[in-house]
Amino acid sequence: MDPPMEFYRIKIVEPIKLLPPGERRRRLEEAWWNVFRLRSTDVYIDLLTDSGTGAMSIYQLASLMLGDESYAGSRSWYRLEETVKNILGSDALVLPVHQGRAAERILYTTLMRARRARIVPANTHFDTGRAVIINAGGEPVDLPTPRARSPEPLAFKGDIDLEALEELIAREGPESIAFILLVLTNNTLGGQPVSMDNIAGARRIADRYGIPLVIDMSRFAENAYMIKEMDPRYAGRKLGDIAREMLSYGDHFIMSAKKDGLANIGGFIATRSEDLYQELAARVVLEEGYITYGGLAGRDLEAIAQGLIEVLDEDYMRHRIGQVRYLGRLLAEAGVPILKPVGGHAVYVDALEAVPHIPRENFPADSLAAALYLHSGVRAVGLGALAFSRRVNGRIVYPERELLRLAIPRRVYTTTHLEYVAKSLASLLGEPSRIRGLKLVWEPSVPGVRHFLAKLKPV
Repeated sequence: MDPPMEFYRIKIVEPIKLLPPGERRRRLEEAWWNVFRLRSTDVYIDLLTDSGTGAMSIYQLASLMLGDESYAGSRSWYRLEETVKNILGSDALVLPVHQGRAAERILYTTLMRARRARIVPANTHFDTGRAVIINAGGEPVDLPTPRARSPEPLAFKGDIDLEALEELIAREGPESIAFILLVLTNNTLGGQPVSMDNIAGARRIADRYGIPLVIDMSRFAENAYMIKEMDPRYAGRKLGDIAREMLSYGDHFIMSAKKDGLANIGGFIATRSEDLYQELAARVVLEEGYITYGGLAGRDLEAIAQGLIEVLDEDYMRHRIGQVRYLGRLLAEAGVPILKPVGGHAVYVDALEAVPHIPRENFPADSLAAALYLHSGVRAVGLGALAFSRRVNGRIVYPERELLRLAIPRRVYTTTHLEYVAKSLASLLGEPSRIRGLKLVWEPSVPGVRHFLAKLKPV
């Protein structure tokens, strides 16, 4: 149905407030024109991220009361471990961590050190994983499929370019590649899914050259659902079966349970290697907590275990994907330029087309994010020059795209909220002179995290 039918009832509500325009301007100025620095209470509809911002079900909330808070050997941990093994297979060795970026840091740096290699090719790296690799002395390399550049709504734009991957390995040598990374779904390129054939193709290349294949499975269920929709061979298959086949190709895994774990915090690392598990376990004890809690409360472990079951429910996923597509359709009908097809968790606005009067050095996507908040109280996030530009031989290299991401929290906002977002953005873009570019006032010295902490001001 369009708009999509909800397969839940609202049982608890949280009041939100739309501040008047003058007050929004004052709050944005206090936040240095960086929407990350706004207080959540200053925001009316928050589409900054879908990570950890969803609403838990009554079953997840009930499971909090079952949380075993033992330091070692928690009953709640064993429930989570069993749930993960049901998805990944019984040979998976699992370690809990407090969230996805901890999993990235521990697994990625351990593999880079073990292989004494620094190059990490991926379908496309996202911000925290990219920053982890750069700060460990590595080189993240994006190898998106050429289809990703097409304006047409082609299927599986999240794929890795297998031919380019082979060429990179031949040029640099297999010993220079720390691991191959597949991010499911491809967040940076619009939440686009990765096809089963592409995952299998990456597995064959990994085997041919003896390189580990790592899968970021943070949105694995969304990827599985879109495989079911787009690949006729999987139309009659259950989501859980598709997910198991999809993940069977990986050697090692990271998971932010704040996405398809339907939880507010948490994550895990998984591997099929006993030797690597032992090294990772030591790192978890040193950096996160004991191996049966990993920096999480027992109640969080319970919520994640339940969430991993619920996320594979087809009624849930039909509404989840349908809600994102509904917002995309409203924006497209209003003339807002968006990436097509709409992906699994967010709608991405092409800021280069939406605000062509703002040059790259003035951060078009982040300027649009600031203007949208000022105009409507809606918070979204810019993914462009501020997040991904880099300096090479004294020259600034800009990312190919400049995107405004409208990430929809799970089971949180209604159809009316999404209609307000679409009308607000369309009306703002109808008066482009209201959108001013931004310039950098201050940035952190740590590479890769500038967009989280930067201070900006209008040009």
